[in-house]
Amino acid sequence: MSTGETLVSICFPNQKETDLKQNFLAVALSLGLIGATVPASAQNVSGSNIKHVLLVSIDGMHAVDYENCVASKTCPNLAALGKTGVNYTRTTTSRPSDSFPGLMALVTGGSPRTVGAFYDVAYDRVLAPPKIATGNGLPAGSCLEGQINGTQTEYEEGVEIDQTQLNGGFSGYSPIDGGVKSIDPNKLERDPFNGCKPVYPWNFIRTNTIYGVIHAAGGYTAWSDKHAVYAVVSGPTGTDQPSNVDDYYSPEVNSNKMPLPGLTTAGTNYKCANVVMDGNDWTTDFDAIQCYDQLKVNAVVNQINGKNHLGTSNAPVPVILGMNFQAVSVGEKLVSPAALPADRSDINSGGYEDAQGTPRPLMMKEIVFVDGAIGQMVSALKHEGLLDSTAIIITAKHGQSPIDPNRFFPIPGKTNNGEPPSAVLLPPNPNLLPAVYSDPTNGLGIAEDDISQIWLANSSQTGNAVAALENAATAIGLGQIYYGSSLNTLFNRPGVPDHPGPCCQLREGGDPRTPDIVVIPNVGVVYTGGDKKQSEHGGYAWDDTNVMLLVSNPSFPARTIHSFVETAQVAPTILQLLGLDPNALDAVRMEGTPVLPSLFAGGN
Repeated sequence: MSTGETLVSICFPNQKETDLKQNFLAVALSLGLIGATVPASAQNVSGSNIKHVLLVSIDGMHAVDYENCVASKTCPNLAALGKTGVNYTRTTTSRPSDSFPGLMALVTGGSPRTVGAFYDVAYDRVLAPPKIATGNGLPAGSCLEGQINGTQTEYEEGVEIDQTQLNGGFSGYSPIDGGVKSIDPNKLERDPFNGCKPVYPWNFIRTNTIYGVIHAAGGYTAWSDKHAVYAVVSGPTGTDQPSNVDDYYSPEVNSNKMPLPGLTTAGTNYKCANVVMDGNDWTTDFDAIQCYDQLKVNAVVNQINGKNHLGTSNAPVPVILGMNFQAVSVGEKLVSPAALPADRSDINSGGYEDAQGTPRPLMMKEIVFVDGAIGQMVSALKHEGLLDSTAIIITAKHGQSPIDPNRFFPIPGKTNNGEPPSAVLLPPNPNLLPAVYSDPTNGLGIAEDDISQIWLANSSQTGNAVAALENAATAIGLGQIYYGSSLNTLFNRPGVPDHPGPCCQLREGGDPRTPDIVVIPNVGVVYTGGDKKQSEHGGYAWDDTNVMLLVSNPSFPARTIHSFVETAQVAPTILQLLGLDPNALDAVRMEGTPVLPSLFAGGN
């Protein structure tokens, strides 16, 4: 047996030998085994052999949330994992700290500089608009083949056939299913240098992912997330299918909530048959969001049990599997029913009591649910005899800001005269933004959460735009502006490539996705005109970026690490845990992303 086949057999012994032989060339190419020295199969700190990785993102879960819930004994399952795990207290997410770049950091090991994912709603100076308007109102437009176009980009629920339905509107799915077949290609941005073909999300990013590496090595893969487009975890395939993800499940989180008979939530035991159909989505209700997440929890448990995500047929146990939770993020943000900041209380508000992160009762219920759900996954691993061979990684795509309820300052709000940065640059002021942002049919508007990323119609006007923003500092709650040299230390220089070509490789010249300006507001400022939120994410503040990170396995001794690490280090760590080469990841090679410290014998 060749060296490459030996490595695959060590990593994934349950895969068929014929599959291994068929995949050998892909393995060699993906892992760089041809003409290279093959690293020995990685061992963790105790020398045990990891065959599976369960990756869980509890969106919004700060390091202090984990600290508080373990100390208060309200998270017995997370606490138990901590007794055989390495806890990293100073973990930083991607910047910006949004779900799209946050997820990409976890599976690529890279930042937006390399991966090209700045936000689920952003801008690309080369791509062309979709053929038809998206469900969220991104206008359709023409595609001028062979020319630089420029368009706002949308990789969220608006590109689905029918975003109001849990299954995304694909008639072939059951009412509680969801996946990439719900993506409407006519709603995707188009590539003028590739025949104006739609750019699927997995081809939109510029680097490969752990899913591509593991799949090429013969490993069966699975993931569950909130939108169909988050099959982006596959990484580029060059086709209309995310073929590196064998089992992908994505019930739409922004669909209209509905009763789910027979479903009961973990930890809180809420009967999901009681969910009220009122035309609002799952994120508008403290109980309903748990029911939504429970669907994905059940999918993960089914996969651990050797089934597909709905449990309707047998399937291999995935080498890499996992999901994201929405419940904690909703618990931090939601005020229901809506109320002015002064009227918010424990009765109708999630979030926190104070600056040390004491959760209010409704927020605590979300944490209790998530802890119970993780307990269900661990129980399934134990039942199937897989716990000892599985590394469980629990972290978050992003945090949420502010934790301190006294710091919350909505702009524009009912109690102040503030305005978001975009308003300073649109009519009746001098219009410095691309035409799509002043298009009255654009239902998306500009994605400003607790950050504002600004793409200008003409980058030569950056100085004038910055001056206008500085003059409006009080109105926009300005904390800091990145542009020019200060922005170039974070990302590639904004602009267009010298020689544009087919999407989506970075070429010499400017980066068509880098914003011209990034506005960081004062801590606690949230650019929202609504009264149903009391925090947001996306920014660079500590509450946005400091999230929990726990890596657990029964063979690991408990340890707490206080040195700074990043969620991007999760990706190369997963490959090394599985005995694969972290340098098989494009972003790891390009950015020099290290594995997490204190996990590997003889390493850092």
